[in-house]
Formats: sequence, C-alpha cells, structure tokens
Amino acid sequence: MINNTLTIAGMDPSGGAGILADVKAMSALGTYACAVVAALTAQNTQGVTGVQAITPEFVALQLDTLFQDVRIDAVKIGMLGHEKVTLAVAEKLAQFKPEYIVLDPVMVAKSGDVLLEKNAIHALKEALIPLSTMITPNLPEAGVLLDARPAETLKEMYLIAEKLRKLMSDRDNKWVLLKGGHLPGNDTIDLLYNGDKMIELPGQRIATKNTHGTGCTLSAAICALLPQHKNIPEATKQAKKYLLAAIAKADLLTVGSGHGPVQHFHAWW
Repeated sequence: MINNTLTIAGMDPSGGAGILADVKAMSALGTYACAVVAALTAQNTQGVTGVQAITPEFVALQLDTLFQDVRIDAVKIGMLGHEKVTLAVAEKLAQFKPEYIVLDPVMVAKSGDVLLEKNAIHALKEALIPLSTMITPNLPEAGVLLDARPAETLKEMYLIAEKLRKLMSDRDNKWVLLKGGHLPGNDTIDLLYNGDKMIELPGQRIATKNTHGTGCTLSAAICALLPQHKNIPEATKQAKKYLLAAIAKADLLTVGSGHGPVQHFHAWW
C-alpha cells in the first residue's frame, strides 16, 4: 500500500520551503502527498516580502473536506502564521486523529523574516505540541518555546531536549528531535529523545549556501518515512540521511541568487 501523507504549511513560491518542498520530499520518498495551505508568502531565495493569512475557517474547511474523503497516514505541520489558524488545525487534528503528527515549529525564515506571530506561540505549546508524535525545533526555536536562550553546547542541548519533552503528552512514543545545526563547528549533532532514550544523530556540515527549506524537508521526510518504518528512530535516521544527500547535491540546481533550495530528487534526476 502506498501511504498518503499531508502537509499543513505555508506556500513559498520559490519552491524551496513550505508545502512545495514538503510535497517534493514526500513524493521522493514514496508517498502520495496532499497539502492544506495555511498561509501565503511572497518569497524568493533572498527573503520574504509579504505574508497573507488564510482564514482559520477556510483552513478548517480544507481539512474537513480532505479527511472526509482521503485516508491520511501521517501529517506534517509547518508554518501556520497565526494563533487562530494554529487553534483551528489543532481542533481538526484532535477530531480526525491521524496516527503520526510531525510538528516543525516554523518561526523564522532562513532570511531572518518572522513567520509566526508571537501570540501564536502559546497556542502552539498548549494545543498542537501535546497532539504531536514528534516536534523538530532547531536551537533558536527551542529557545522561544522554552522562553530561554538557545543552547550553545551539546551538554545544554541535552537539558533543552528534556525540557521540550515535558511540553508533550505523557504517552509513550512521543519524541523530540532537537536539531543542532546552529552549534559552531563542522560537526552537527541532533538529539532524538522520548523521555527515556537520548539518541545522538551525528552529521557533518556541508559547504553550500543552498540550504533554504532544510527544516521543512527534514520534517516532511520523517512524516513520509514514519508509516513505512513504524519505528521512529529508524525513520528519523533515514530522513536525515536523505536530507544530507539533498544538501550535498543542492549546488546542481540554479534557483535564485540567495539561499537556494536542496535537491529533493537527488536520487531520481
């Protein structure tokens, strides 16, 4: 059976991030990708020039209409932008209960532009994180979620991962993937933690400026692989392997003059 996956996120017209990147990653990894648009952006590889909200009522209608017809095996959540949209998504996912929910708490674009209003952070923490199977914050996002400065060492990352896990449901099989790409040096270590096991996922920094949408791509890849593997650590390791290969091949593309996208279809063309 081919799995059906869903991304709920914003639209990046350049295709490097948001739902277009998610659909590419999900498709490259063998799932049928669906998408619900939660926000529109005017964006290219150099920055964001505008954000247009989608009404929470229409986001809810998209979800109702999709779930009433299509079996959804896993959901990835990205940019939601606003508090009421965040609450609408949480309400519908609580209603439809997909088996896997991967939440990428998108707050700031690669260009530094803010993508989540401040009063939506509370809604994210109170309504969506407890529903999620996995959350995938980077170090600055983790700092915002915990109202603390970002971790600067691996030792501090351990403490942050433990605190983030406490925001999630007490049920088993709930995981934090704390991404360490903002630490200095060429070695990048992500931490995967479920309240019991702390797994270090090592990696090497790749010399390229074309890393637009890496967070979107990783969370979408995890979403695609979870229903296939049924094993969260293994799915996460395979998703990270896919992303690193996509970054390594990013310079084969010529998209824009800023932070370009990764090569989602590196194994295909």
